[in-house]
Amino acid sequence: MGSSGFSWKLADHPKLPKGKTVAVVVLDGWGEAKPDQYNCIHVAETPTMDSLKKGDPDKWRLVKAHGSAVGLPTEDDMGNSEVGHNALGAGRIFAQGAKLVDLALESGKIYDGEGFKYISECFEKGTLHLIGLLSDGGVHSRLDQLLLLLKGSSEHGAKRIRVHILTDGRDVLDGSSVGFVETLENYLAELRGKGVDAQIASGGGRMYVTMDRYENDWEVVKRGWDAQVLGEAPFKFRNAVEAVKQLRQAPKASDQYLPPFVIADESGKPVGPIVDGDAVVTINFRADRMVMVAKAFEYKDFDKFDRVRVPKIRYAGMLQYDGELKLPSHYLVSPPEIDRTSGEYLVHNGIRTFACSETVKFGHVTFFWNGNRSGYFNEELEEYVEIPSDSGITFNVQPKMKALEIGEKVRDAILSGKFDQVRVNIPNGDMVGHTGDIEATVVACKAADEAVKMILDAIEQVGGIYVVTADHGNAEDMVKRNKTGQPLLDKGGKIQILTSHTCQPVPIAIGGPGLAPGCRFRRDIPTGGLANVAATVMNLHGFEAPSDYEPSLVEVVDI
Repeated sequence: MGSSGFSWKLADHPKLPKGKTVAVVVLDGWGEAKPDQYNCIHVAETPTMDSLKKGDPDKWRLVKAHGSAVGLPTEDDMGNSEVGHNALGAGRIFAQGAKLVDLALESGKIYDGEGFKYISECFEKGTLHLIGLLSDGGVHSRLDQLLLLLKGSSEHGAKRIRVHILTDGRDVLDGSSVGFVETLENYLAELRGKGVDAQIASGGGRMYVTMDRYENDWEVVKRGWDAQVLGEAPFKFRNAVEAVKQLRQAPKASDQYLPPFVIADESGKPVGPIVDGDAVVTINFRADRMVMVAKAFEYKDFDKFDRVRVPKIRYAGMLQYDGELKLPSHYLVSPPEIDRTSGEYLVHNGIRTFACSETVKFGHVTFFWNGNRSGYFNEELEEYVEIPSDSGITFNVQPKMKALEIGEKVRDAILSGKFDQVRVNIPNGDMVGHTGDIEATVVACKAADEAVKMILDAIEQVGGIYVVTADHGNAEDMVKRNKTGQPLLDKGGKIQILTSHTCQPVPIAIGGPGLAPGCRFRRDIPTGGLANVAATVMNLHGFEAPSDYEPSLVEVVDI
């Protein structure tokens, strides 16, 4: 115990025994929605998850995984894997992503931070370039934040500003990009009226330009680099509204796949390539589709494509996009300071821990679970296993992904007797759900269910306890809907596929032969969320949770 009186020692739970192996299973992108043909979890054969749902009603319930439950600003903000695993591991709710940026912009704190000071040294002689997704979708970025950053930057000395836009149509309706560009153009005109040289310099659709993720296709990033840095693109326009309107007229054109374009002056010269002495900020707050472009801007040794010209710039992200890689090294808004996570407490109390997933979600069940912290708390008590994900293909091509390999590894860890807790993320529902391929997502959900069965069978063998939950919704609703819940159709009468996460609640189930008699979900926490899971798991290990954690979902009643 330190001088502050703090102790890592957890009190024993009065009614729940110690010594049981606990499996904590997180199904990624597995929400609860009405059963219909667009609910891939409902359509898929998922006998294991079905049996949990249809079993003891005191041992299955729903929890919130979006909005304020995971630290996001509004109940319209869908959850994601990063904030979800932060909440699952931390046991408390921390301001996240968009909310952190909102707080920093509202208070003006963003302009006092190291990141802004770093880029502002370019304002006297150079240009400030802002690159990011232009929409109010609130998943990767928000238009109102961009406008506030433009205002604040100009008030803090930026005299020449160029915006490189990426059109959305994925988290918002296809076709909405024109309106967003018009809003931005109107605001830039206001800034020009105040003597700031501010204009749009380039653009392109988010899925075709800049915003690739997981190193799936570096050509996407290269197209952005060519337009933003080199000022080169297959299309040149005098203004961005005209650009988006014209490019949308091509057959099968959509906002998210618009080709790259540059804005040129009357002589055909690009108005805003990035050059030596400039500052660059990627304005997205969500990390996954910014990591690759951050590497292109930040890394000296870079071999993913020929950058042709590498300008000497000052680059910062809106946030740090990868805490493990410390990427980027400069950022405008600091991450939440998450301390005293459940993982750290449990290791201090002797709980031997095994964590496993495949590459695309391995960081979630380790780094994000542990409060954005890399590495082990105690190497002697912990083992983290990463199974390499398929690379170079989209996930609907192999929708089973590595679910069965993950299941086998976790099963073996349980049966080895070496671990008190096994923690696992099964990514299929989310990663395949994002492709929009309904048939493949059905296959993905079946594979995830099979992996859960392997884990629960092993828990049965060792007399352990399981907790099965999810981090946010995705696969349970694959179609965009109107306000009455009916599927939206495009101009050709086809359903509009939903590729994003959802705001649906997610299931949590407890069970296993090691679960104490009379242990059940409490009935007085109807609005429980992911942050309640940490205290729940601590209880099932036989410990009381720290007093400032969100309350446990379980109680023990006399039977």
